Amino acid sequence: MATSAKAKKRTVRIASGRKRARQDVKLNAHNSALRSHFRTVVKNVQKAAATGDRAQATAVFQAAQSVIDSVAAKGMFHRNKAARTKSRLAARVKALAAA
Repeated sequence: MATSAKAKKRTVRIASGRKRARQDVKLNAHNSALRSHFRTVVKNVQKAAATGDRAQATAVFQAAQSVIDSVAAKGMFHRNKAARTKSRLAARVKALAAA
């Protein structure tokens, strides 16, 4: 018999392992959605700042702050990353006032 180049994926036999696999699918989908939402709000602030409209950028940044904090509170990433991201976005919005 010739062995396949790909390893055959084995299913879990123990009931608790099967349950864990089911839960992991749901958790992975939830985490992916949170991560995607975080990236979207960050990009929205960056786009608003790039247009030069200070009022719109400020409004979008205010909405983004709560999303960034909530994602960090849920443990998606470290709270220092949230603070760093908010700081950088705030600096971009603040730079519009000087320009």
